[in-house]
Amino acid sequence: MDFAGALPVFVITLREGVEAALVVGIVLAALTKSRKDDLIPWVYWGILAGIGGSLLIGQLLSWGLRKVGEVNPQLQPVLEPFLKSGLCVVAIAMLSWMLIWMTQQSQSLKGEIENSLTSSLQSSAAGWGVFTLVGIAVLREGFETVLFIFANAQQNSAALGAVLGLSGAVGIGFALFKWGIRINLRRFFQVMGIFLLLIVAGLVISALKNIDAAIYALSLLKPANTLCFSTDSCVLGALAWDVSAVLPDSQFPGVIFKALLGYRDHLYWLQVISYSLFLTIVGTSYLRSLGQPPAKLSNHSSAS
Repeated sequence: MDFAGALPVFVITLREGVEAALVVGIVLAALTKSRKDDLIPWVYWGILAGIGGSLLIGQLLSWGLRKVGEVNPQLQPVLEPFLKSGLCVVAIAMLSWMLIWMTQQSQSLKGEIENSLTSSLQSSAAGWGVFTLVGIAVLREGFETVLFIFANAQQNSAALGAVLGLSGAVGIGFALFKWGIRINLRRFFQVMGIFLLLIVAGLVISALKNIDAAIYALSLLKPANTLCFSTDSCVLGALAWDVSAVLPDSQFPGVIFKALLGYRDHLYWLQVISYSLFLTIVGTSYLRSLGQPPAKLSNHSSAS
């Protein structure tokens, strides 16, 4: 089992799972406080629906990638890396946005959820309102995790990382809302946010590598009209560094650095520049969002 490959999936699943657990816990606490225990089963149905929807999305993506290769096997070496690079771009955009948005909105998260729940309870279909609120929250976090798994292209070890991350998130949820244990969630999200930022930066490197591989495969179909600009790579430029003899990314500890920090023992100049720009732009926005007043997430543990 590839434990190093499971690490980034574990980090993503744990963080996204805790976000979903917060929503579920707030809803359960609010229903208990309002003496609406009869609506609690709708919460669990919403959880199951969100998880089921995430698994369905994963199956559809897997089916779609297989069908692409079956339609025209000759184009598979071109289409597969192009599709993976597209998934990388979508995952980068969604995870980056959620990273910054969650940090900015965490202070008002509890109030927004309770307001939405209050509106649902006032309607004649209160159960469906609770189901929808929880289901969408779980599905959103699950969708982001599924996207990352497919974009990261390490699905052999993804199941282990996902199970461990989900188990950790469930444990934190019980600790907060069932057992009343106080956890510094602000610090948790800050630390996990740094790891997430670096992992997503690694996706930038992977996206460019897939684009380069697709263009290279396309150039092989028409060798007379090569699309590559250099012998080192097609569009990535010259080799910026090669430290494979010193710290290979396929062996410990390089494989850990690759999983959590986006490290590669081979990097081309376009990858170096793009990685640096991503960390500068998104990292700066994230660090600025950390300067906001502390979110009152500790109240979640006492809400029940």
